[in-house]
Amino acid sequence: MEIVIALAIGIVFGSGIWLVLRPRSFQVLIGLMLMSYAVNLFIFIMGRLWVDRAPLTPAGSVPDPKLLADPLPQALVLTAIVIGFATTALYLVVMIAARGLTGTDHVDGREPEA
Repeated sequence: MEIVIALAIGIVFGSGIWLVLRPRSFQVLIGLMLMSYAVNLFIFIMGRLWVDRAPLTPAGSVPDPKLLADPLPQALVLTAIVIGFATTALYLVVMIAARGLTGTDHVDGREPEA
């Protein structure tokens, strides 16, 4: 199962890199989003998601770290999702403003001459 998840994260990150290298600003924005999603998945998987473990200490029991899920990767990913949403909104506003000023969405600011 680890191989499948590692391949999926690699494919998503590689797709993000490929899109970042494209000449259109919308493709660059989507590539940045894909790369951030791949990093979030990587951080989340590094926390070893346990299916049958409690996320919190049950009331009236002694906490045993081996029986609990690790909340740190979940908190990091949640924070990264919020920050990623804010930066995506900022990139989108800058992209729309650049499109309005230059009349094109090419990253160089002008269409290449054929």
